[in-house]
Amino acid sequence: MNDFDFSRQRRLLTAGDYRRVFEKAHFKVSDQHLLILARPGQTPQSRLGLVIAKKHLKRAVDRNRVKRILRETFRTLEPPLEPAMDIVVLARKGLGEMEKPTLQRIFNKQWCRLAKKMQQSAEN
Repeated sequence: MNDFDFSRQRRLLTAGDYRRVFEKAHFKVSDQHLLILARPGQTPQSRLGLVIAKKHLKRAVDRNRVKRILRETFRTLEPPLEPAMDIVVLARKGLGEMEKPTLQRIFNKQWCRLAKKMQQSAEN
């Protein structure tokens, strides 16, 4: 198994996993297109959960493309998020109309902002 897989251990799977993040999010990063909520996890590696609503991205092809690109940017984070976090990403309107390079740039920028917030919190 390589470092870029997206196995069950890397995903939030149950409603309880999502609820813990929604109720006790320690970190929030947002822009007009998405919201990222995160809290320290109970597993040795960070886990990702996606909330890509049909309300905001009407076509299934758009929802699937956004999810695929989000997972790709999460898997290839350098350096990985430390300590391990449980993360939920919520999509907002307008995300489905963007091209892949634009989406990658937005997602990578938000991952960097999250890592920076985590680092500042660890220093305090």
